[in-house]
Amino acid sequence: MPYEKLEISTPVPVLSWANHALGSDETKMAKNVASLPFVFKHVALMPDVHLGKGALVGSVVATKEAIMPAAVGVDIGCGMMAIKTPFTAEKLEGKLKQIRLDLEAAIPVGFNENKDVEKAVLNWQGWRDFKELHSGVKHLESKAIKQMGSLGGGNHFIEVCLDTENAVWLMLHSGSRNIGNMLAQNHIGTAKELAKLASDRLPDPDLAYFVAGTSEFATYWHDLQWAQDYARFNRDVMMARFKRIVEKHLAGGKQTKPLLSVNCHHNYAEKEVHFGEDVYVTRKGAVRAREEDYGIIPGSMGAKSFIVKGKGNAESYCSCSHGAGRLMSRNKAKNVYTLDDLIQQTNGVECRKDEGVLDEIPGAYKPIEQVMANQADLVEVVATLKQVVCIKG
Repeated sequence: MPYEKLEISTPVPVLSWANHALGSDETKMAKNVASLPFVFKHVALMPDVHLGKGALVGSVVATKEAIMPAAVGVDIGCGMMAIKTPFTAEKLEGKLKQIRLDLEAAIPVGFNENKDVEKAVLNWQGWRDFKELHSGVKHLESKAIKQMGSLGGGNHFIEVCLDTENAVWLMLHSGSRNIGNMLAQNHIGTAKELAKLASDRLPDPDLAYFVAGTSEFATYWHDLQWAQDYARFNRDVMMARFKRIVEKHLAGGKQTKPLLSVNCHHNYAEKEVHFGEDVYVTRKGAVRAREEDYGIIPGSMGAKSFIVKGKGNAESYCSCSHGAGRLMSRNKAKNVYTLDDLIQQTNGVECRKDEGVLDEIPGAYKPIEQVMANQADLVEVVATLKQVVCIKG
C-alpha cells in the first residue's frame, strides 16, 4: 500500500504518504484535526508533511458544513506558476547575472511594493469587489494595488530553470501578499471569538471554525475566494514581467508563446465532490492532482523541481505534495549551517549567497527525490527542472 494508516484512535482515520513515523507533535496535530466532528471520511497527509499552525502543512482535510480558517492559513492562495519557453540552455550563456539583476529591479521582494502600477494591475476586475471585503481591510486597497506583482518573503522565489532536455523554464512561488494575510487574520480572530462564546472545547484554539449557513461562514468564503483570485493574478503579473525580461535577453525583445503554462494554488479551499458527496476541501500545503491536472512540486533552492500531472487518486482527495517540506525550522537551519555550507549547496546557481537566505539552505528541506518516490501513485512526472537562477523573497 502506498500510504499508511496512522495508529491513532480518532473518529476518522489519518492516511499518510510520508512513509515514516511522524514525530509526537505532528501526530498530535493530525489527531486534533481528525477528532473534529465535521471532518469527512479521513485526513490525508502528503509526503512533505510538517508542523504548521492548527493543521499540518502538507495536509488535505475534507469537511462537511464547516471550514477552519487557520487550517487554510494566512497566505491564502499561495502557490506556483511555471511556463516552458521555446528557448534552450545555450541562449543563457553569459546572461544569468544580468537576468537576475533585471528581475530584482522589476519584481519587488520582501516587504517592498511597486513604485509604478501598470495598467494590467489597475484593470483587474477584483478591485470592483474590494469594498465588499471584511471591514478590517478597507484601508488596505492602495497597498494591495501596489503589492500586486510583488513576491513577498520567506520561501517565495523566482527561478530560471532547465529541464533534462535543456529547455528553459520560468518558475515562481508566491501568494496573496499582505491583503490575504490580513483577511485571514481577521477571520481567524472572529472564529476564535465565536468558539469562546460557544464554550467550544477545541483540541487546539487554531482549529476554530465557521458553520455553513451562518453569515460568518459566507463572509469568510467570499473573502477567501477573492484572495485566492488575487494570488493567482499576482503570479500572472509577475510572470508577464519575468517573461518580458527573459525575451529581452534571449530574443531581442520579441514576444514568444509558452509551450506549457501551469498556475496552481497549494494553500486554499474549494467546494468539490469526493466519494459522491459535496465537501469543502482544504489543501494546506498540497496541490490538486485530478487526472489531467498539471501541478508544480519545487525542491529547495539547490535541488530539482518537478512539473507533474495528477493521477486522480481518490484516497488523497486527488492531491499531491506542494514541495519538499521543511526538515528543520528556520532558526535551527541558521544554527546548524554556515555561509560556506550555503555556497557549497547552491553551487552552479546564480543567486544570493549571504546569511539573509541561510534559513532557505537546501539542507533545511527534505530530499525532494524521496518525497517524489512516496507519491508515485498520486502524480506522474512531466518534466524535471534544475534552477540556474534563483531569487529569494
